[in-house]
Amino acid sequence: MTRVNRPAALNRFLLAVIGLVLLAAGGFGLAAHFRVLRLVDPAAPLVPGTGEPPTWVFYVIAAAAVVVGLLALRWLLAQLAHRPRTGVWRFETDPAYGRTELHADDAVAPFVEELRGYSGVHKARASLAGTREKPSLALIVTCEQDADLGEIRGRVTEESLPRLKEALELSDIPVEIEFRFTSRATSRVG
Repeated sequence: MTRVNRPAALNRFLLAVIGLVLLAAGGFGLAAHFRVLRLVDPAAPLVPGTGEPPTWVFYVIAAAAVVVGLLALRWLLAQLAHRPRTGVWRFETDPAYGRTELHADDAVAPFVEELRGYSGVHKARASLAGTREKPSLALIVTCEQDADLGEIRGRVTEESLPRLKEALELSDIPVEIEFRFTSRATSRVG
């Protein structure tokens, strides 16, 4: 099943790697200071002179900066990917008579509109991912502060989801629901 928040795994991994590198550097500095490791003389100067380093050092630094910049850009772009990839479902019983294509976003549009009509629901988004053989549905429902989440979830699983499964002619759709709350009191206009 696809996850609603895919960048979270990347964020956790990057934070763990950065944390381990910082812990190792701090441990090395403490061990060198207290002479547990005798690799570095604490009285030695930090740099071995004031002369300019060889030209290749500047190229290595520039290349490392470009790599770090590209990794940072990749990380920023990953933050924008909040929903699973959707696709086009093809219904072909006899290719000689043509085929029917249904975009996954169009398939869940009536379902989302129905969710938006529920009491306490401020916004709703849905992503239908996968194939007809292995579909998955990711819902993000933004509710008002005093909304009854149990009632909303019950209506989704007992009313709306069976209608969606019937409309798409599916026996089962694994669903992941993420509830969010509005940050302030809102009033919806009918």
